[in-house]
Amino acid sequence: MNKRLFKHSRTLHKWAGYALVLQLFAWLMGGLVMSALPLDKVHGKHLAKRTLENPFSSSDYAASLDNIRMQMPSLRQLQFTHRLNQPIIIAAEGKQEHVFHARTGQLSAALNQEQAERIAYNHYLGEGKVSLAEHLITGPQEIGYRQDVWRIEFDDWCATTLYLDAYSGQFITVRSTIWRIFDFFWMLHIMDYQERKDFNNPLLISFAAASVLFAITGGVLLLQNPPWRRRKKRS
Repeated sequence: MNKRLFKHSRTLHKWAGYALVLQLFAWLMGGLVMSALPLDKVHGKHLAKRTLENPFSSSDYAASLDNIRMQMPSLRQLQFTHRLNQPIIIAAEGKQEHVFHARTGQLSAALNQEQAERIAYNHYLGEGKVSLAEHLITGPQEIGYRQDVWRIEFDDWCATTLYLDAYSGQFITVRSTIWRIFDFFWMLHIMDYQERKDFNNPLLISFAAASVLFAITGGVLLLQNPPWRRRKKRS
């Protein structure tokens, strides 16, 4: 086979290897970690209940829906639910939501810290105590920078963190050390170091192409001195 082909393949293989060594390790390590962590543990199903039983009946939702519609001309959805011992109506208008008292039709104020902690305890399935409670105008990356949330963290072994809507008190999601480990290696795996969502980003595509080149040039170099040729020389 052409010696020039082997020479170019060796050069490309070497430089592709230099470029890929850390990322290949990250891919392998990430694959190991993500396959070893059970998804139900990552999602925190053992840490918090997603929904709570509504103790109120239809008769408790006596507020005039016409009055709510008058306040929200672009009303697109109504949700009848509850917040602690209070029935509420969540009215969605565009990307915004407003919370109304289900009996009086009055707008409800945001949760205070004591109310947020009580709701968090109702969802929490562990045995820890609240170690941090903070009202965030903009949530962190791990909940997609959602606006107006309560972040309630517990002092258990995996730092269980519940996120609640600051007005309705509705459960948004649960995060933990397990989830954050998984998310870190997912970030390394897809090479999206900001949003951690884009599986088609140029950096990942470039490294994937370099990996293919690395494999092809490695295959070519194997043909330089194949096993069957070595056997013939020995005989």
